[in-house]
Amino acid sequence: MINKFVVVDLETTGNNPKKGDKIIQFAAVVIEDGKITESFSSLVNPQRPIPAFIEELTGLEDNMVKDAPLFTEIAPKVNELLEGAYFVAHNVLFDLSFLQEELIQAGFEGFYGSVLDTVEMARIIFPTADGYKLSDLAVREDLQHDRPHQADSDAQVTAELFLILVNRLSQLPELTLRQLSQLSGGLKSDLQQLIDEIILELDQISVSWQESLEICNHTFALKKPLSISMLTNRQYQEDDQYPSSEDEKVVMVKKAFTNFEKRIGQFQMMDGVYRSFHSGKHTLIEAGTGVGKSLGYLLPVAYFSKQNNQPIVVSTHTIQLQEQIIYKEIPLLAKILPFEIKCVLLKGRNHYISLEKFALSLLEENDNYDTTLTKMQILVWLTETNTGDRDELNLSSGGNIFWNKIKNEQTIFSMNKIWQEKDFYLRAQSEAQNADIIITNHSLLLSNLSSETSILPKFDYAVIDEGHHFEKVASQYFGRSLDYLTTRLLLSQFGQYEQRMLFYELEMILDSLKTAREEVLETGKINQLAVDLSYEMDEFFKLTALYAKTNSGERRGINRAKVRFTHNDGGKERNALVHSAERFAFLLKDLQTAITHRLELIKKSNGALTSKQKGKLEEIISFRNELEELRLTVQDCFIKKSDDVKWIEIDFRSQQNVTTFYAQPAFVSASLKERFFNSKRGVVLTSATLTVNHSFDYVINEIGLVKDSTLTMVIPSPFDYKNQVQLLIPDDLPEVNATSLEDYVIAITEHIITIAEATKGRMLILFTAHDMLKKTYELIKESGFLDDFAMIAQGITSGSRSRLTRNFQRYDKAILLGTSSFWEGVDIPGEDLSCLVIVRLPFSPPDEPLTEAKCQVIKQRGGNAFTEYSLPEAILRFKQGFGRLIRTEKDRGIMLVFDKRITTTKYGKAFLKSIPDVPMKKGNIDELVEIIYKWL
Repeated sequence: MINKFVVVDLETTGNNPKKGDKIIQFAAVVIEDGKITESFSSLVNPQRPIPAFIEELTGLEDNMVKDAPLFTEIAPKVNELLEGAYFVAHNVLFDLSFLQEELIQAGFEGFYGSVLDTVEMARIIFPTADGYKLSDLAVREDLQHDRPHQADSDAQVTAELFLILVNRLSQLPELTLRQLSQLSGGLKSDLQQLIDEIILELDQISVSWQESLEICNHTFALKKPLSISMLTNRQYQEDDQYPSSEDEKVVMVKKAFTNFEKRIGQFQMMDGVYRSFHSGKHTLIEAGTGVGKSLGYLLPVAYFSKQNNQPIVVSTHTIQLQEQIIYKEIPLLAKILPFEIKCVLLKGRNHYISLEKFALSLLEENDNYDTTLTKMQILVWLTETNTGDRDELNLSSGGNIFWNKIKNEQTIFSMNKIWQEKDFYLRAQSEAQNADIIITNHSLLLSNLSSETSILPKFDYAVIDEGHHFEKVASQYFGRSLDYLTTRLLLSQFGQYEQRMLFYELEMILDSLKTAREEVLETGKINQLAVDLSYEMDEFFKLTALYAKTNSGERRGINRAKVRFTHNDGGKERNALVHSAERFAFLLKDLQTAITHRLELIKKSNGALTSKQKGKLEEIISFRNELEELRLTVQDCFIKKSDDVKWIEIDFRSQQNVTTFYAQPAFVSASLKERFFNSKRGVVLTSATLTVNHSFDYVINEIGLVKDSTLTMVIPSPFDYKNQVQLLIPDDLPEVNATSLEDYVIAITEHIITIAEATKGRMLILFTAHDMLKKTYELIKESGFLDDFAMIAQGITSGSRSRLTRNFQRYDKAILLGTSSFWEGVDIPGEDLSCLVIVRLPFSPPDEPLTEAKCQVIKQRGGNAFTEYSLPEAILRFKQGFGRLIRTEKDRGIMLVFDKRITTTKYGKAFLKSIPDVPMKKGNIDELVEIIYKWL
């Protein structure tokens, strides 16, 4: 047994040792008997200049390595350290390939022992981590990582991380370890060897996992279910009255906070929500940042629910807010309330794992790397999840494909009783039946409108948080979309007979049952159908791209475009696309019919099916249902006449992968009024941005409420904006609409550089179009003036919005450039964000398909499209952008608006009137920088 691990990290002049890249720093940390026993590090003279970007990344410069030893001088020590050890590194193939090259050149044999990769290990052992970069994992595990990208610091942190990973592995049940060992033969590293050594050392007597885990159906270990009800001191009693006075509320709320600060606005909101439900009226509440709106509605919701024995649904737009409510706000509520409250988080069925399908997938072999890794992640995750919800997992794109095979769905052939008892979805649903508060999202709330897909129990009262998104989500819900990648992945699941996918499996099951096949299509014909379908799908998306290209007009210069599709343009590209859609829909119907006939034969045959065959049949039924969904989408988008707005979104650089067709209603107010608001007794819609120029009219019209019977409340933010914010408007920039994109970018780039030097970074710059963001980013980089700043740009720097935001907070001097999704939901409190720049007022482009269609409808009925739609929509987004700057009462910040129209036009005043009253100064950039220096 090997009990020595050497954790290695290198800094190098580039990525390719074969092309002459060299090591500039070597570090190793030795672990023996579970402890760090030795460390060694040395700078190395590469005998060639260090490239500028490596200097920037590592902080290592030519003069620091010029007197360092050559690698040949430290090679004997390196070789001695590695003898008889596991070679461990974060992304092991990189470090190993460099070291091999250098050791062989120094006259040694190189390293041919066992290797372990802490990236691979972390992905398996921390399946829910946000990211697997060393710095992300160090933050997660609270490890001091003071000098990222310096080998000695990186090696030390990797060694500490490795010890944590090994310790976590050794706490897993033996069954899970044996399953991981079986799968790990397909990994890049020798993890199987390590796991087998851990299994040999397991102490059978001290099995610490038994309190929290159970072995389910002899198949895998599962966490024992936790009830989500928040137990306080007692059950609800008739005389538990809602705290109507301010003093009563203060006494109650104090219980939950060590540093209690009275928020009058929060108390007003509590009363507003309680009053709304009691009067049976719908209510709009705009609650400014810092009001504490989650608790502002949860407390009255809890009382009303208990007093009237009614479940209340709380719906949010983002997963982050759902998780914040369930893990942070509900425990606070439990401390405040004198009685017990039951709360459950409920998502759509496909969000939950099907344990039975997963168990069957473990019997299959010949997995690719992504599937193997995902199975291992899920085995570990099942020992720690309370919910079985895929949103907890950090899966690769290949992992997402595997998830589709094991997601929870209605079953016909299988569902063994044992699995039914443990099923996460059924458990969440049954908890929802008895819950007082059900947390969900806008899409699921809307899917309840049709009874076939209804997952939520019957409810009459709801709170819609992040309510400014409700109209947009409703448009998507009442619409349809069709994209190339999803469609291709779906059809590839069925495959042709010789590809041994679902089609092959279906034929094998039929053969095993010796079923008479006279009345069904023979195998060869179905095979041809699969070939034709795949060809027609490609053809259909090629014609979609061709239509977009031909009709993209002026915008051909840019890579991404949204192109409206109309039924009356009569062009040959449009006709060809519609004919292809008709053929596609017919072929989908034919394949669906053929599968259905085969399934009916199997049902009639009464032959005994193995559990593996039942699992396959479930996959086939699920595939057939998705085929029907796809056919209806094609039909609705191209064959049925409708008033929906239709458009194509495409990236001309990669049109095969990025082509999506959308169909959505221009307005959803009538549908929402009739199908949602009219059937509910009391709905509270809340957000920080619901009013335009102090009026709720725009939102009331958009979502289909009736003005006279809707209650409204504005609760201002408790922040002292007058002393916390300075609004600056440069008057030496060109008019945004009177200048070319290139000239405007040059002008604003100069300003951004000057401002960044004054604020020392800590800037968020909001754009309305990715094209302008990209050009500005490139010009800043090219100028070289901000080389010592971390530049993080949406769509250029890889990662999700939350990851980019975290990276921004990690650097002292950072600039974050964002478009659409960064205008809201980004929460960067404190000094990390001191300066917000709005590059132009956030009007939607007039040729954006939904905007264009809405404006046409308004004009046709004699209205003014600008004042009724374009302006209010832009003002709401502007308010969202403004809300990024001040997140706590101690924050201070500068906001710059580069778009002069805010002061030179009549409508510009409406933007200023819609945000809190803050001091505003205009001037040239030198005068404004003077103010910035003084202020910060």
